[in-house]
Amino acid sequence: MFHDSPIYDRLIAECGDVPADVRREAERVHRELELVLRPLQSPGFPDPSGRGPHPGAGWQRTALLPGPRPQ
Repeated sequence: MFHDSPIYDRLIAECGDVPADVRREAERVHRELELVLRPLQSPGFPDPSGRGPHPGAGWQRTALLPGPRPQ
């Protein structure tokens, strides 16, 4: 990342390569989440409640405009 940077090299020597450690940990967590969530994302996975899909159950953008609310 930083070439010929003695300050960065010294920080890594003293504290370790924190950005690389964080990146590895984030990748590990991402892989674990993919394994856990994969069955829920497959198209043939049955709804655990047995009721099927619900219209409007997904994310919807329903923001109100500022000002007084209609009654």
